[in-house]
Amino acid sequence: MTASSEFEVLHTEAKGIFFGALKACDIASSLDLRTQFDGDLLHRLAADGSRSSTIDMSRFEDIFVMALGKAAGPMLDALLNRMKRRIGLRGIYCSNQPPKERYRHFQFFEGGHPVPNEDSFAAARAALTLLKTAQKDTLIFFLISGGGSAMFELPLDPKITLEETIAFHQLLLWSGAPINEVNTLRKQFSAVKGGRLAMAAPEAAKVSLLVSDVPPQSLDALSSGPTFPDRSTLGEARELIDRYALGAKLPGSVRRLFEQNPVAEHPQDENFPSISLSNEEVGATQRPGESLFLCSDEEAFRDSWFEILLSSQDLAENARAIAEKAGYYVVVDNSCDDWDYVQAAGYLLDRFHMLRRKHPRLCLISVGEVTVTLNESVGLGGRNQQFVLQCALELDRHQGQRLTVLSAGSDGIDGNTQAAGAIADVTTVARAQALGYDAEGALMGFDAYPLFAALGDLVVTNSTGQNLRDLRLLIAEF
Repeated sequence: MTASSEFEVLHTEAKGIFFGALKACDIASSLDLRTQFDGDLLHRLAADGSRSSTIDMSRFEDIFVMALGKAAGPMLDALLNRMKRRIGLRGIYCSNQPPKERYRHFQFFEGGHPVPNEDSFAAARAALTLLKTAQKDTLIFFLISGGGSAMFELPLDPKITLEETIAFHQLLLWSGAPINEVNTLRKQFSAVKGGRLAMAAPEAAKVSLLVSDVPPQSLDALSSGPTFPDRSTLGEARELIDRYALGAKLPGSVRRLFEQNPVAEHPQDENFPSISLSNEEVGATQRPGESLFLCSDEEAFRDSWFEILLSSQDLAENARAIAEKAGYYVVVDNSCDDWDYVQAAGYLLDRFHMLRRKHPRLCLISVGEVTVTLNESVGLGGRNQQFVLQCALELDRHQGQRLTVLSAGSDGIDGNTQAAGAIADVTTVARAQALGYDAEGALMGFDAYPLFAALGDLVVTNSTGQNLRDLRLLIAEF
């Protein structure tokens, strides 16, 4: 059962904005905006396109490439298609999707997501083994995108099993904690997070290219920061375990790890600069996605630089451009990033209704993620579908008005489903009821997927090879 024709048009426009914004976030094009390959020379490009610095790759005996996360494939393809050199080139590829192209001297691993699997462990071991051979004449490219926290994992304590690691990751996913706090715990658990991957090759020169799915001020949380100095501490991790009452639920071996001093402390530096891509903090001196040079007193990070290729802000700005071209008055509001989905829905809907009093043709855009605290009764769905169903129940009180809400993940996967998200309007609850679905019951049971599937209102992208967090659109027509 589909929406009436007038809402089908609105659904099509909302999906067009989402898919258009996602398509515009092209990894290869973003790499070309930030870097330029000229034979053996790698130039970093400033905001105006001028060359700000250069790496002569001919002076390195070996070049390693570590591609990790959901966007590992497109990132690896983009880099190697521009890099002419193949002598001394070796690498590790770890993603939840097999690569479209196989490269010589690369090891490929299909890591697990949202929890680790055997390949997650194998990839981390292979990476550490290769990195420990790096010398001063080694250049390492780290291609890091979201999802790497699960896909690429190895416990600090070698006695902790894969099954115990899976239980730990699953517990964090169900905790309702925001991503920064989840990754604080992951860093203190892992042998390859919180800067430890970079520490495995302390003398090598390092370039980290980033496709970010974390809050803009917290890039060290991207894939739990394998190449970033870590600001978190074991004490903070212990406090989070207490706050979310995780202690009794943790596997015994994992609980003992957090109760004792870690095997090796993370690199930390109080002077390590924060990074923000928010409009307020970027200002005139830093454009979204602009390259940043980051270093610390730690030897492993001294000869390092970082490039932010894409972030959720790029997703929002592309959506803004498409919506404005379609004639909408557009507002971007990311205030509810990492909020509980009920609070986020209430806030955005209140803002939406207030704005449309003056702007009847309105598109309110919000990027980031919402949190969902699960109980033992979990159906099929994800945070985007849960958010949209929460909004649908509120929109049910606005019959006769042309309002719609879309929320979808840029990676194409929402929770334990193969949908990216869902779309709803003022008729959703009534249409669901006509098919025998109880919207409130589905919300309470975290079981939104069957309802939206029956209505034909899922947003389906398949795997996108991208991961820039979630995009929420609230649209009003005349």
